Amino acid sequence: MHDLPTLPKTITSESLVTLIVDILDSAKGQEIVTIPLKGKTSLADMLIVVTGTSDRHLGSMANRVLEGLREQGIKGIHVEGEGSPNWLLIDTNDVIVHLFRAESRKVYDIEGMWSGEFEAMARQAKEDKDKKD
Repeated sequence: MHDLPTLPKTITSESLVTLIVDILDSAKGQEIVTIPLKGKTSLADMLIVVTGTSDRHLGSMANRVLEGLREQGIKGIHVEGEGSPNWLLIDTNDVIVHLFRAESRKVYDIEGMWSGEFEAMARQAKEDKDKKD
């Protein structure tokens, strides 16, 4: 079991997003997208999706983000996908960062999953299920 990440009192979710996006931008991350999750799920307040050009680029971006988070005193960060050539995830509890190779980003379509269209489909599926019950 992992300890939940904790933000120092001086860091808000919004400033954390800014920090991470700035790091990804300086690391030449491509197509950086932020997706607000607050009120949609309890997973996190914000999701950041970025594309890297190679597995090495993904690892470099992830290392830079982790270094920046640790410098800010954020502890208990969870990382998934280490060793994967196509995807990495960094979970700070308030902000989740998905780092993808372009091909994998298209396949998983995280942006589409959290778009209004996905939410409408989920609502419709629930309404259809309720009608059957």
